[in-house]
Amino acid sequence: MDRKMLSLGAFLGVTSVILGAFGAHGLKELVLNEQLVSFETGVRYQMYHALFLLVLGSTKIVSDKTKQAIFYLVLFGVLFFSGSIYGLATNNLTAFNFKTVAFITPVGGLLLIISWALLLVNFLKNKTDISKNLGA
Repeated sequence: MDRKMLSLGAFLGVTSVILGAFGAHGLKELVLNEQLVSFETGVRYQMYHALFLLVLGSTKIVSDKTKQAIFYLVLFGVLFFSGSIYGLATNNLTAFNFKTVAFITPVGGLLLIISWALLLVNFLKNKTDISKNLGA
C-alpha cells in the first residue's frame, strides 16, 4: 500500500505543478481572472493532498487498513474536487458543459475531509506513544 500511496502522491504532485504552470501561463489570456483563481484553488488542493499521501506513505504509525481507505478517499476526492474545478474554470473552452456535473465538487471536498478525519480517528485510537515512532 505504501508504494501505491507514494506513487499516487508523486503523480498528483507532478500533475499539480504542470497544471499550475498551465494555469499561470496558458490560461491567463483565455479565461476570466475569477476562473483562474478557481483553477488555482484546484491546483492548490491537489498539491496539499499529494503531500499528504507522500507523508502518509512514508510512515508506519498509521495502519494499512486506514492507509488504504485514505488512499481511495484522496484519489476520488481530488478527482471530484479538483477535477471538477478544472472543468468549471475552463468551461467556456470546451464543448462539454461542466456545470452539469458541478455537484461532484462538494462530494469531492467531503471525501477529502473524511480522509483527514479518518487519520485523526486513527491517531486518537492508537494506544502507542506516537512520538516514540517518530523518533522524538
